[in-house]
Amino acid sequence: MTLIAPTLQAFFSDRLTKQLQASPRTIASYRDTLRLLLAFAHDKTGTLPSALDWDDLDEPLITAFLQHLEIERHNSARTRNLRLTAIRSLFGYAALRHPEHAAVIARVLSIPAKRFEQRAVTFLTAQESQALIDAPPLDRWEGRRDRALLILTIQAGLRVSELIAINRADITLDTGAHVRVEGKGRKQRAVPLTKETKAVLAVWIAERGGQPDDPLFATRTGRRLSRDAVERRVAIHVATASQRCASLNAKRVHPHVLRHSCAMSLLQAGVDSTVIALWLGHADIRSTQPYIHADMTIKERALALTTPATVTPGRYAPTDDVLAYLDSLG
Repeated sequence: MTLIAPTLQAFFSDRLTKQLQASPRTIASYRDTLRLLLAFAHDKTGTLPSALDWDDLDEPLITAFLQHLEIERHNSARTRNLRLTAIRSLFGYAALRHPEHAAVIARVLSIPAKRFEQRAVTFLTAQESQALIDAPPLDRWEGRRDRALLILTIQAGLRVSELIAINRADITLDTGAHVRVEGKGRKQRAVPLTKETKAVLAVWIAERGGQPDDPLFATRTGRRLSRDAVERRVAIHVATASQRCASLNAKRVHPHVLRHSCAMSLLQAGVDSTVIALWLGHADIRSTQPYIHADMTIKERALALTTPATVTPGRYAPTDDVLAYLDSLG
């Protein structure tokens, strides 16, 4: 038998950090997945994580863990598949180091990802977005912070991880105002700011103070906002905004919906999908397709271009002898 612990440590210190130079977000995601897995294995086998070997983490246990994520932790199929990706990465690395466990590892690597329905994208209309931006109370420090946070997220289409990682120095308010962010795969991009967003951020930065490397959005104690904190603040302000904009009551709004709202506003303004992909930091232009499917206005414009059912079908006939002669040459 071969213990998992040494290979697990080498997987993070050697494979992810040195060889792949994975981003801190990727390392944190893989860490959380494997922490959950080892805790689950300990509950099932009674063996401490440091004493587990590869035969303990066989295909039945991994499958049971994935079911545990969905049933008991209420994870979506997408989250379940992300956890499986981390497990596969570890076992793929282990396959090269422990050929004596090839059979067990191969069976785990054969576990398929779960298929799921691609739901229509949820997004906010311009009226709903404005109601949300206006929701935070401006007589409080947190309210002024949250208003700047909301308007930046909606206008720039930021992921939560990108939003909370922004420092003061990442905002440029001079000519060519923009925000610099680092997205998935350490891809950096600059997103231009509108006059309204620039004005709100200028006021907030002046009040925020601090050093260039300080987080743009922080708690009163100066700590960087967490993902959970952003989700809570969005939920609070959606509840307030729904009192003025009733249509928000019919939508499940979370921070990523604000990113979708940015994409939809760009699409409806006629911005090319290639530019939208660059704006959002998508690695593949096909990632913008769900927005096109969700936009009814595009489909309505396409419907308006179709031939009415009352029009009698027929062939085109040239009304001039010269045109008829040119057509005959084809």
